[in-house]
Amino acid sequence: MTAPSRGKRRRKRKDGSARSSRFHRRSASVPEGHLIVGRILGAHGLRGEVKVESYTDYEGRFDAGQQLLLGDELLLAEISTSRAHKGIFLLSFEEVTDREAAEDLHNEWLYIPEEAAMQLDEDSFWVHDIIGLNVQNESLERLGEVVDVIFTGANEVYIVRPVAGINQDRELLIPALADVIRSVDLEAGAVTVRLLPGMLDEIGH
Repeated sequence: MTAPSRGKRRRKRKDGSARSSRFHRRSASVPEGHLIVGRILGAHGLRGEVKVESYTDYEGRFDAGQQLLLGDELLLAEISTSRAHKGIFLLSFEEVTDREAAEDLHNEWLYIPEEAAMQLDEDSFWVHDIIGLNVQNESLERLGEVVDVIFTGANEVYIVRPVAGINQDRELLIPALADVIRSVDLEAGAVTVRLLPGMLDEIGH
């Protein structure tokens, strides 16, 4: 989930199909009615532990006893052990008991049903709501399109593919901070931003 440091608002999409999103520049097909909460980076050790990159700010999501859905087949797996390690999580699942089985999970996405998600506060949005939105400045000049969201720990960063002539055609990196993200209008499909000095190399067509 992502927010301009002002709370979080949950919006559902009901189109009956999977939606395409990007997380840390990786494409993901998100099954309808589900949310991505993490990605398995690989195996750790010999007893079936896996390294997990988190895409949720709910601190208890990866606690022992929590249930997650693995991969495109949405296989149910229960976390048996969990520990933080160098900015990621080391998890073991009841259903994964050795390194070979853990290696088979490399790069698999971790999902939860939407109804299992924590309720978001006002003015925050799920990542899949943000990706694909048009980005404009306060003069309504279109700057580009959000193509990815990166989690930095302190705040999220929107990766924006610019329109021709903006930022010398290089990607814009826009932090999801209240001073920068002035509004998000899902109905209009637009993010209005106030760019701070140094964020933009050049404006013009």
